[in-house]
Amino acid sequence: MPDLYELKCEACHADAVKVTASESADLMASIPEWKVINVDGIDQLQRTFTFRTFKQAWAFSNRVAELAESEGHHPAILLEWGLCSVTWWTHKIKGLHKNDFICAAKTDQLLD
Repeated sequence: MPDLYELKCEACHADAVKVTASESADLMASIPEWKVINVDGIDQLQRTFTFRTFKQAWAFSNRVAELAESEGHHPAILLEWGLCSVTWWTHKIKGLHKNDFICAAKTDQLLD
């Protein structure tokens, strides 16, 4: 089976199925630096990346934005001095879909 970062997001619609707790646990093994948070009852994947300068964090946030556009799936990106927090979830289903895990894994690859 290919690594998550090698997969492509699939088109998602309002009746798409959220990942189960078991599926989520299995997928989390591929992205151990990420955590599941719950905001207003909605599970989301979040990771904060640390950089030495604002400019490095800014450049990384731009790479995340380019990834989002290419995948057609868009995260919340918070840019601060030396930090870039990225949060993935599927807005249409108000929770986590496999696409979110794929994009989290692809986000990790942007560090290389």
